[in-house]
Amino acid sequence: MIPFRFLHAADLHLDSRFAGLAHIPPAVRSILRESTFAALGRLVGVAIKEQVDFVVISGDVYDVSDSSLQGQLRFQEALQELGRHNISVFLIHGNHDPLDGPRLAGTPQDHVTVFGSDTPGQVTAHRRSDGLEVAIVSGLSYPTAKVTENTARTFERKPGSGLFHIALHHCNVDGDPQHETYSPCSRRDLIERGYDYWALGHIHTRRILQERPFIVYPGNIQGRSIKETGPKGCYVVDVDEDGSSSLQFHELDVVRWQVRDISIQGLHDEAQWIDAVEQAVEDIREEYPQLMSVVRFRLTGRGAVHRLLAEKGAAADLLGELQRREGIRAEQKAYQGLVWTEGFSVESGIEIDRERLLQEDSFLGEMLRVADRSKESKEELDQLVRSALAPLMENRELRRLLSETGEDEKLAWLERAAELGVTLLSTVEEPGSDEGTSVREHEEGRSYENSASGN
Repeated sequence: MIPFRFLHAADLHLDSRFAGLAHIPPAVRSILRESTFAALGRLVGVAIKEQVDFVVISGDVYDVSDSSLQGQLRFQEALQELGRHNISVFLIHGNHDPLDGPRLAGTPQDHVTVFGSDTPGQVTAHRRSDGLEVAIVSGLSYPTAKVTENTARTFERKPGSGLFHIALHHCNVDGDPQHETYSPCSRRDLIERGYDYWALGHIHTRRILQERPFIVYPGNIQGRSIKETGPKGCYVVDVDEDGSSSLQFHELDVVRWQVRDISIQGLHDEAQWIDAVEQAVEDIREEYPQLMSVVRFRLTGRGAVHRLLAEKGAAADLLGELQRREGIRAEQKAYQGLVWTEGFSVESGIEIDRERLLQEDSFLGEMLRVADRSKESKEELDQLVRSALAPLMENRELRRLLSETGEDEKLAWLERAAELGVTLLSTVEEPGSDEGTSVREHEEGRSYENSASGN
């Protein structure tokens, strides 16, 4: 087998809308709106620098089916740049940019192959240095936005060829609950098709599901909400003489979304808490000087500062000030080193003796015991959530949202509900007071989140 190199990317979501942008300064909004295009530029740069023989893009080039004129022009520009370096491109369309969506009419580019939707197409890929045949690339696009059948089973490896076989597919393998179940299939379905490398798209989290054969989600190239944290990018894949593959991940994002924990444990007053938050902002700025960071601070632990956060609205006040400062920075320079605080998630609590409460024969003790049991059992957690939300389930939309809610999110609901119960039901002794005072912190568990996250 002839050795070669290719780049695998997916879910470009060019010109993403970034829901809620009306509530942030224009300079910050402009950076976010440009970020998917900047990531595309980096992708082209990696392909050229790494001297790949070709690029495969596994769906959702655009963010919506009626893709913007700007998005289409910028993508055509990127394809032309790859063509100038003799780099071929093979791509499919997914649920966000199906083939029935409106597109610019233009002259097809010889180095670009867009696979159709009837049956998986098969095209030979060449090594760009000498034109030798190195791979058979297959792909299947979405004809419309919703493809609910298992289209993986329509793929068939071309017989009688000693070339490396790559399949492009936009699908949900093994029913990932965080994404729509479009083109659902199993890992076994893919393995049985006989391909050497499955270049997947649709799931925005980077995953290598299998290595023999390789079944790979590269994730999206630019995070777009607090649900899409961490580095985003593409894989450069080297295939050697034996047909073995090695993968190298390349970061492409220019805006990095992240969640950072700040414990209030040991913080005695508002000034100490503000110092801790401001130091965390500067730590992120130092850690990612070449990126814009969008961060949600998760406030954890137990301590005296909790009441300031929940009852007196200190988190909301500080959020406004931090955003004001970064808005000024955004107007003065480019995105590098910008740290936009997307929000605070108040998951802290008052100081309690939890072990003692767990032993008590009281309503509060029983509530904590139920919460602990539900954390350990998926069945008990599901039953508790269904029971608690039963009065709301006549609403069809709420039923749908609950069915799409993952176990981690349900556990987060449980944690916040338990903490709220502790706060409302506990009696704590006020500093400087000789008698107990009932603490009713109605804002417990509230997230002070900027609407730019779209969540």
